[in-house]
Amino acid sequence: MGEPSNRVVQVRCFGGPEGLEVVDARIPMAGRGEVRVRVLASSVVYTDVVIRRHLYPQTISLRPPFVLGYDVVGEIDQLGQDVTDFELGDRVADMTVVGSNAAYRTLRVDQVTLVPPGVDAAEAAALILSWTTAYQLLHRAAHVKQGQRVLVHGAAGAVGQALLTLGSISGLDLWGTARSDHAALVRKLGGTPIDQREDFTKVLPGGFDVVFDGIGEDGCRRSLAALKRSGLLCAYGYTAGVQAHRSLLGILTWTARLYLSAWLSGGRRVYFYSINLMRARHPAWFREDLDRLFEMLATRVIQPRIAERISFAEVAEAHRRLEAGGLGSGLN
Repeated sequence: MGEPSNRVVQVRCFGGPEGLEVVDARIPMAGRGEVRVRVLASSVVYTDVVIRRHLYPQTISLRPPFVLGYDVVGEIDQLGQDVTDFELGDRVADMTVVGSNAAYRTLRVDQVTLVPPGVDAAEAAALILSWTTAYQLLHRAAHVKQGQRVLVHGAAGAVGQALLTLGSISGLDLWGTARSDHAALVRKLGGTPIDQREDFTKVLPGGFDVVFDGIGEDGCRRSLAALKRSGLLCAYGYTAGVQAHRSLLGILTWTARLYLSAWLSGGRRVYFYSINLMRARHPAWFREDLDRLFEMLATRVIQPRIAERISFAEVAEAHRRLEAGGLGSGLN
């Protein structure tokens, strides 16, 4: 038998989905303090689109070709030197930002989280970026309390669905903006749907306690206006900025306007959340929160929605769907 191949999805050039290609790469070897995993699942999410278009600050220094894949669930098939806390066959997860749309990859053991036996690998992978973001927004950034009135923008998206589900578990009174055809989904997840074309600033007299805004339209000005006087805006993304601008300079200028809006917020509080920054500052929190989410998944307290399970050959089409407003997919 020949050596297994390491198929990967790589960015050949920045730009559109046509810049993606599936190629054979060398199978990596686990170094000191590393494990090699056979990848069981890796997601395809909107952030991959931003990385592919060279608009993601955390990967701005990367140059093609490089492999996509923000997160990974895999089975350990090789132990590096000095690795004693893991065994061959253990299933582990990590948020890698890039490099996980692959058949094999290496991971640092001080950054991985054990995946409980028996859980679906694609569902576990779906928790790593989107659901950990939602959990930390709720409990590390906003410190939500039962009964608070909360607005979630982009409620039908991956993070939005997680915010509604976890917020409902926490006893929040939830509203969610989405397209009208997603109203039933928002309602099923525990939120009161608001058509995204509607003026949400007038929905709740007195204002919301917390607004989660991962879109950032109008520099979040309307989100600030929807808050009560002492309310909190948690801004965690810039979908509107990515859609409106084609250069990193444009994104940074747009982000600067968002910060200015926050400074002029008139007593309302603003928290700018980045999962990468949060993990860098509090690495133990990331593992703790992901471990808690895995426990909730294993006991079926939560069940992330997988839009579709796809092969490497279908990744470029998945990117096109994401840019057109479709939901994320999972590589299996």
